[in-house]
Amino acid sequence: MASCGSPQPLFSSSFPAALLAFLGLMSALSPGSCDEQVPLILWTSEGVSAPRQAPPTGGHIVGQQQLASYLENALTQGPRNVLLFLQDKMSVEDFTMYGGAFGNKQDSVFPNLEGALMSSSSQLVLPAVSWPASNAVIGQLQDQLETSPLYMDPETLSQLRLNASSPALLVFRLPYGVGADLMSAKEILSGNDEVIGQVLSIMKTQSVPYTAVYSALRPSREAASLSVEAGVGGGRSLLQVRGGHRERERERERQRRIKEKTEIYGPVEFKEGEDTCILLWAKGLSVSILRSGRWEEHDLTRSTFGEGVSPKLHGSSCDKSRAKLVLSYEDVLGHSSFKLIFAMSQRLYKVSARRWFTLDAVQLEYDGTKATFNGSRNVYAPAEYSYRCESVTSFRWPLLVPHSAKDPANQWRVSFEDLQIQGFNVSGGEFSYASDCAGFFSAGIWMGLMTSLLMLLVLTYGLHMIMQLHTMDRFDDPKGPAISVPLTE
Repeated sequence: MASCGSPQPLFSSSFPAALLAFLGLMSALSPGSCDEQVPLILWTSEGVSAPRQAPPTGGHIVGQQQLASYLENALTQGPRNVLLFLQDKMSVEDFTMYGGAFGNKQDSVFPNLEGALMSSSSQLVLPAVSWPASNAVIGQLQDQLETSPLYMDPETLSQLRLNASSPALLVFRLPYGVGADLMSAKEILSGNDEVIGQVLSIMKTQSVPYTAVYSALRPSREAASLSVEAGVGGGRSLLQVRGGHRERERERERQRRIKEKTEIYGPVEFKEGEDTCILLWAKGLSVSILRSGRWEEHDLTRSTFGEGVSPKLHGSSCDKSRAKLVLSYEDVLGHSSFKLIFAMSQRLYKVSARRWFTLDAVQLEYDGTKATFNGSRNVYAPAEYSYRCESVTSFRWPLLVPHSAKDPANQWRVSFEDLQIQGFNVSGGEFSYASDCAGFFSAGIWMGLMTSLLMLLVLTYGLHMIMQLHTMDRFDDPKGPAISVPLTE
């Protein structure tokens, strides 16, 4: 695991008094190469204690496996109603710049967060968590709680009744954006803190113990640094005067990395002669293997996409009915030879009277062994279109399934983030119109339709009962004798 020379995480009941100063010191000591990390803060509700955990050694970056271990230990004896506040971007610089780290507490934008940590007897602070690990925190919590996440807001939470004996994973997505000045990010973080305060206040009224986690999907250091340089003219000059040549070189290197990350890379392109016949693009591409009861992951994104990257496509082929894209790699998870193969086909379906293409299989070929995932039932599109899906995986809501129970694919996981692929009818070297995997009828639409149908049935039944009413044909005269109606009538 990489090391960046930052201090070790803090885990104690005295967190609020030292949080911002600690994060400020950590930010000052961290070198420029540590901008791939996000902080993670975990705490329990007031009056509830969680098992104390030993923090990692100083300079250690917490990865996916270690973060899963931390979360598992916290949820083993702690509350299993989890509040996950997941911000789009966040770095330790957000706490040092906007949290009153050096005495100006009146300018802090985190009063509700600090108040919650002050009242909690158990906190876990990890300033350096790799952003792929934080990006997978929803899946890790889902696996450990064995329940699906519920995306909430304070208004929806106020109408929900939780049970302390039944686990729940409530996800609150928080925005993050940086405008032309520093105030935009500060205002957004202040609004996020207000949301946290509202949620914790609602949970307090329901008297349900909880475990809260505050983290982010991506680091925000690049955006924050650029805003500082744009809004504070003397900061960069002072850095250059004090640091000299070494600091200038570090600044140039950081700017180069920011530029590389902002560039959008093109898709993998396979040509048969002069014509492009297969296109593949993904924001993230990774494979994992199960060893000794733990999943070991390898990210193939940088080896597949990007400027100057030319993946080996030997063995790829395409014609009018079948297409095969072969991506060859070296030294993947201990395998000297590793291939990722996409097998596609297209044919005419008489029921729909049109041609469709399907991703028949995704194969992993390594050291003479082949693992096969079937995808034809879930990954398909009209032959003239490309296929796009935000997440295509072989685990959590899988669209790819192992070929059989004994197939080596059961020991592997594949994951494609924001996948787009086209194996037929490629024109001009660009993707055709994308057929998205998201269905038209979502769960909310189905619930609305079923509720409307139920109300329509009730209304129909009521109208039917009203139509069965008959007007009386005999009336009693109060001045005459009472009407006698025989029972036979």
